[in-house]
Amino acid sequence: MALIKTLKGMIPKIGKGCFLADNATILGDVTIGDECSIWFNTVLRGDVNTITIGNRVNIQDGSVLHTLYQKSTIEIADDVSIGHNVTIHGAKIKDYALIGMGAVVMDDAEVGEGAIVAAGSVVLSRTKIGPNELWAGAPAKFVKMVDPAQSKEINQKIAHNYLMYSRWYVDSEEITYDGGE
Repeated sequence: MALIKTLKGMIPKIGKGCFLADNATILGDVTIGDECSIWFNTVLRGDVNTITIGNRVNIQDGSVLHTLYQKSTIEIADDVSIGHNVTIHGAKIKDYALIGMGAVVMDDAEVGEGAIVAAGSVVLSRTKIGPNELWAGAPAKFVKMVDPAQSKEINQKIAHNYLMYSRWYVDSEEITYDGGE
C-alpha cells in the first residue's frame, strides 16, 4: 500500500479509480484527480506548497514532484504523461503534454497543451513552452512544432495505455519469496 501521509493538517486527496503503487509516497497538500496512476518509487511531496494533478495523469516510476516554500506550486492538467525518473519542481503542465524520461522541469516553467519535453531535457525556471512544441536538450531549447492532432493522439494513447496498465495491478497477487527451493 502506498505511503499516504497527512502533514501539518494537510490531507492528500485522491480521486476515484486511481492506482497508487505499493511504494509510492504522497504527502501533504496533494490533490490527485480521477483514474490517475502513481507508479513505483514515485514521490509527490506537498510539504511546502500545493501539488494539483488532473484526471488520467500517469506519473511513472522514480519521479519526484516538489515545490518551493511559499513560491511555486505544481499544476498538472488532464491526460498528461510524466516519464520514468522525471523531476518536476514547481511547474505547470497543460493537457495532453508528455514529459520524457529523466527530464527536469524547474520552478515557474510552463509546458503547453500537447507539448513534448524530450527525454533527458532540462527545462529551466520560468521557461514557457507553447502548445504543440517539442523541446529538447540541457538546457532545453525549441526544436520544432508538432502537428496538434498527431501530438494529441500520441499523448492521449500513452495516457490511456497507462490507465490500462494500472488495471493489471488491481487483482495482482503479492508473492512472498521464501528463499528456498
